[in-house]
Amino acid sequence: MMARIEHLVTSGQFALDGGVWDVENNVWLVGDDEEVLVIDAAHDAAAIEKAVGGRRLTAIVCTHAHNDHIDAAPELAARTGAPVLLHPADRELWEQTHPGTAPDGELTDGQVLTVAGTALTVLHTPGHSPGGVCLHAPELGTVFTGDTLFHGGPGATGRSFSDFPTIVDSIRERLLSLPPETVVRTGHGENTTVGGEAPALPEWIARGH
Repeated sequence: MMARIEHLVTSGQFALDGGVWDVENNVWLVGDDEEVLVIDAAHDAAAIEKAVGGRRLTAIVCTHAHNDHIDAAPELAARTGAPVLLHPADRELWEQTHPGTAPDGELTDGQVLTVAGTALTVLHTPGHSPGGVCLHAPELGTVFTGDTLFHGGPGATGRSFSDFPTIVDSIRERLLSLPPETVVRTGHGENTTVGGEAPALPEWIARGH
């Protein structure tokens, strides 16, 4: 049986560069009745553990290390025994939120994570942060983009550790090359598709971010 996708929304705060904003985050679970993988343990470890529901949690994958995407990760790991995985280029950001606590493993471009017989390929997509990644699950027809790509354009690049030309290159080379019908499941807000976002690329570039 193919893995299924489950969705949880949690609320909390995003803090960076001295600013604090109230946010709602998408937490994604991929798995079956036996095992599951969590993408972005945001804000509420107890709620995420409840969604896991006693299944074996194979990994807690961080699409990037902004605090609102990782703040519940160590607690969820302690509750479940699952490893926390992060791209090493985001370690400096991680340490702003969890000083003295390291992730359990590293994500690398092209790495394949398997849960419930379904493969998710790690795509390194820097720009929103240096170690930002997306997870492409072709069997499920979807890509989990964290804060790299949203409905309506790229993730924000106006704060520390971010760069607009870099995120545009990441989106163009790593995401818009996916099949146009691929569903984009984002870190905040509603889903979109690769084909739905591709026509706006020239406008993003002209507008900057």
